[in-house]
Amino acid sequence: MFKFLLICTLAVASRAEVAEEEDVLVLKKSNLEEALKAHPNILVEFYAPWCGHCKALGPEFAKAAGTLKAEGSAVRLGKVDATEETELAQEYGVRGYPTIKFFKGGEKESPKEYSAGRQADDIVNWLKKRTGPAVDTLAEVTEAESLIADNEVAVIGFFKDANSADAKAYEKAAETTDDIPFAITSDDAIFSKYEVSKDSVILFKKFDEGRNTFDGELTKENLLAFVKSNQLPLVIEFTEQTAPKIFGGEIKSHILMFLPKTAPDFQDKMDQFKKAAEGFKGQILFIFIDSDVDDNQRILEFFGLKKEECPAIRLITLEDEMTKYRPESETITAEAIIGFCKLFIEGKLKPHLMSQDIPEDWDNTPVKILVGKNFEEIAFHPSKNVFIEFYAPWCGHCKQLTPIWEKLGEKYKDSADIIVAKMDSTANEIESVKVHSFPTLKFFPAGDERIVIDYNGERTLEGFTKFLESGGKEGGAPAGDDDDDLDTRLPYDFEDVK
Repeated sequence: MFKFLLICTLAVASRAEVAEEEDVLVLKKSNLEEALKAHPNILVEFYAPWCGHCKALGPEFAKAAGTLKAEGSAVRLGKVDATEETELAQEYGVRGYPTIKFFKGGEKESPKEYSAGRQADDIVNWLKKRTGPAVDTLAEVTEAESLIADNEVAVIGFFKDANSADAKAYEKAAETTDDIPFAITSDDAIFSKYEVSKDSVILFKKFDEGRNTFDGELTKENLLAFVKSNQLPLVIEFTEQTAPKIFGGEIKSHILMFLPKTAPDFQDKMDQFKKAAEGFKGQILFIFIDSDVDDNQRILEFFGLKKEECPAIRLITLEDEMTKYRPESETITAEAIIGFCKLFIEGKLKPHLMSQDIPEDWDNTPVKILVGKNFEEIAFHPSKNVFIEFYAPWCGHCKQLTPIWEKLGEKYKDSADIIVAKMDSTANEIESVKVHSFPTLKFFPAGDERIVIDYNGERTLEGFTKFLESGGKEGGAPAGDDDDDLDTRLPYDFEDVK
């Protein structure tokens, strides 16, 4: 009997205890399974202690955890230090920080990627949608008041008959919207409180007009379009918290105004920008970026801008290929911005491609330096086989590759037909070559066919040498087939990458 009790005691003691920090579970490979048994639904942040984005998320993540715990929710939040728990991070495909995944129903396999904003309200709303009813029923005025007061944006469906076809369409729309709370009411007092006389859908928000009333045929698709058009401010400031909403939304055309908040004419320019935005709701997202903020400097770099060149306007599309546009005039007036946006929508703008000036010593070193202005001449030279690394100065993988790439250049520096080169793709853009991750390695074989071959082999001197000696056959693939583990190039947000 004593032996049996001892075994049981040891078994209990051997269970990995799950510690908590500010209501957030501290998870490891050794206790994840145990945590999921105790708490089947956990939203997990994989972070790095040095990651600036993770530090910004931390207080909001803890606030969301505390809110859910105070409400008695069974949903918990957890965190994993991916720099310590490397096996766990690798198991779940963590390539950048923070990576947030939702484990549901106690299942360890295939957790869902978190797709909403990084503020506490966004996190709580997303989790409630994932684990509870898509639509809350409001029976009293105080419930409606609390919903509106507690959320930046909330949608209420006013329906006398909650089982009507319109109400059902409303529920369908709610089921596909993760980051905004939806509610429904048939209560006369709530109708009266908000001066609603007939069945309606109203989006309440703490900015701009304060509320928007849906107008048109009430279908799921129309309601979703209505919410998409009105859920964000006419002008949204780019921050750590708003970035997921900006990039995760359906509007893929963004116009950006770079302007320091300290500028004496800041409010005037903001008013002009906002006035222009009124005519493009649901078509173009208007975004303000404070050009004085240190964290925004890489965004300026992405658009080829310097602090002293601000204020400035740029437009970018985030479809299959990122394309940038620059207005002919830098005048920031509502009229000028409206005209620029209309030309974009009509397809009358030419892309703006950045290029550095050609360095005087661009071909003095074994690895040749390419920029936008000399790229075509060198890469597509009919008698040269050109192997190019497209890199970013901040990319960790690129820095690791540098000594190997320099050895490769040294090996072929006297070759009559092979050129080893590199190009900073954060400062130079080529219409014929799209770069989405770093480093990207592409081979341009001699000839007039303008063939481009992606390198997918080992990033070693031996691998590169075999590739070049085989004419791009060993380790190569047609351009576009690359599936390597690279530092992903994000639009104009830069999450911390491994």
